[in-house]
Amino acid sequence: MARGNVSGFRLATNDIPIVLGMIKRGDRRHDIAAWFGVNQGRIKSAEDGKYGLPPAAPVSSLPPQGAPGVKGRRMRDAANQVESLLKKGDIDGAKTALKAAGATYDANEP
Repeated sequence: MARGNVSGFRLATNDIPIVLGMIKRGDRRHDIAAWFGVNQGRIKSAEDGKYGLPPAAPVSSLPPQGAPGVKGRRMRDAANQVESLLKKGDIDGAKTALKAAGATYDANEP
């Protein structure tokens, strides 16, 4: 069976504390891997100390909890809504929609 193309994404040294913080917070490994665009094996390697064991990042500096693909699709839909409102000249509505989209994106999800 042929292997898939390599994504080109790698965990950077400054990503490791974030990975460890997400693990400590209880995030699902596949959500962590998806956030960084790597496979779950890289997350396991970080967890096992292959890249060193810096302290875990504090919860306040972690990305929102939940599947990033779902969050991205919601944000894209919100961007389309904001664009439509701007085309209609509804600046206040666009501001409100954009603020709500940001709050939804930043919300932690199981």
